[in-house]
Amino acid sequence: MTTGHITLVGGGPGAWDLLTIRGLRALQAADVILADHLGPAAELGDFLDLTGKEVVDVAKLPYAKQVAQERINEMLVDYARQGKHVVRLKGGDPYVFGRGFEELQACAAAGLECSVVPGVTSAVSVPAAAGVPVTQRGVTHAFTVASGHLPPGHEKSLVDWGALARAGGTIVVVMGVRNVRAIAEALVEAGLDAATPAAVIQEGETNAQRVFFATAGTLADVMEAEGVGSPAVYVFGEVAGFAHAG
Repeated sequence: MTTGHITLVGGGPGAWDLLTIRGLRALQAADVILADHLGPAAELGDFLDLTGKEVVDVAKLPYAKQVAQERINEMLVDYARQGKHVVRLKGGDPYVFGRGFEELQACAAAGLECSVVPGVTSAVSVPAAAGVPVTQRGVTHAFTVASGHLPPGHEKSLVDWGALARAGGTIVVVMGVRNVRAIAEALVEAGLDAATPAAVIQEGETNAQRVFFATAGTLADVMEAEGVGSPAVYVFGEVAGFAHAG
């Protein structure tokens, strides 16, 4: 039997037309699509002829429905061994908090060919959709993207929030809705000015996008008052005040 091929495709932050041309071609050639909840998965049938293609929902919703990563790895291998061209459609970029490299390792361990198509990461594109640049000449020459899925001080957290507070660049937090208060407090306690502009963008690059502006000291209260839920990206830094000021 002919062995199939696996392609990890970054689908971008939400809007289907932020998918790359290379990613679209991979989807067109696919027999099976294992799709995340994030990215353009919900619109697949609107821009792609799905005739003859099997679409499998392998969403990992924060604090809700979860398809174990081990199971996803197994499906990639199983379908490819059936001779199918498999596309793993992921939100954002496969290698930016997307566990894409874990999937590539699983394919390699099974002796299967796997290629990767980069995607537009929400860490940059979602702030941009709200008029927030993560860098600006004369204002900041650096930005850091951090996962907020674990709160500061958690035994498994690998983020040095104090170092980020002192670094002086833009701080972009993904997957951090639940822990926003703890994160903002840790940053302020470590030296980030509580008056530092902040912005949060929910459902960025979709028709449901919502944007709210605050400061490092008020962001948690604003998000709670407005009922901001996942997925959302928030930003701390002078650049977060540009769109609001305009």
